[in-house]
Amino acid sequence: MTQPVWVGMLTYRRPEGLAEAVGMLRAQLDLVPGARLLVVDNDEHPSAASAVAEAAGGDVRVVYVHEPTPGIAAARNRALAEAGPEAVVVFIDDDEQPSQMWLPTLLACWEETGAAAVVGPVLSTFDDDPDPWITAGGFFQRLRHATGTVVTTAATNNLLLDLTRVGELRFDLGFGLSGGSDTVFTRTLSAAGGRIVWCDEAPVHDLVPADRATRTWVRARASRIGNSDSRVQVYLAPAGRRPIARLRATVRGLVRVLGGSARLLLGRLAGSPTHHARGTRTLLRGVGMLRGAWGSYVTEYAR
Repeated sequence: MTQPVWVGMLTYRRPEGLAEAVGMLRAQLDLVPGARLLVVDNDEHPSAASAVAEAAGGDVRVVYVHEPTPGIAAARNRALAEAGPEAVVVFIDDDEQPSQMWLPTLLACWEETGAAAVVGPVLSTFDDDPDPWITAGGFFQRLRHATGTVVTTAATNNLLLDLTRVGELRFDLGFGLSGGSDTVFTRTLSAAGGRIVWCDEAPVHDLVPADRATRTWVRARASRIGNSDSRVQVYLAPAGRRPIARLRATVRGLVRVLGGSARLLLGRLAGSPTHHARGTRTLLRGVGMLRGAWGSYVTEYAR
């Protein structure tokens, strides 16, 4: 492997978990000679500097940078800039745990396929057993595919990017505080001919704290996902076709609102938590789609 390999981890005011995260990723670096870890601190002040230095323990493979521009898109772009145009960058969140052979497995899939990007699964784990209603609703379930499947969109919480194939493409700062910049990025990359392939053998585990495993949080998240979906759909449409894109997003949102409402009602009448929860999820995604179709969006990462 001739290209430099960087693991990119973004962090924002989470010093209590950095030591464990840096430690686990240093263990991954041991499996890939020459690989390095880049920690991008997106706080206004470099609040994570001391925690990262302590966790690194003098390991020169761990590099800390401070990106004060608010928003996850700016932090992602800083990671790409620091890595350089010839690098391979592998993104992971600071609240995730990589599987045992995560990094070498992603890299092997990239080398075998020659893809511009490789994405792996994210599996949620919980501090305590979640509310059965949340489990029945599948709020933390994510799609999985067979290894080698070509996909057109991906999140950056388990994503390898070959910057020689990405070229000048960067994350859109207009989505920095709302979320969705990774969707815009990967859909644009795919539309330009950059293949994104799935690697099912390289999962990471998303550690869901108790304050996120609540009905209030998952309802808000469902709406935000729908909101981002339709907003991205309209944004990526050619200027002359954006009115059509808005109408399509509106129709998709209405279908989900109506279908979700019907299933929610069925769940109440039949006493079915599954129908009630899944109907709620579909309904709220539809509401979010309707808002996003007409320019109203949620600033999930607002400061």
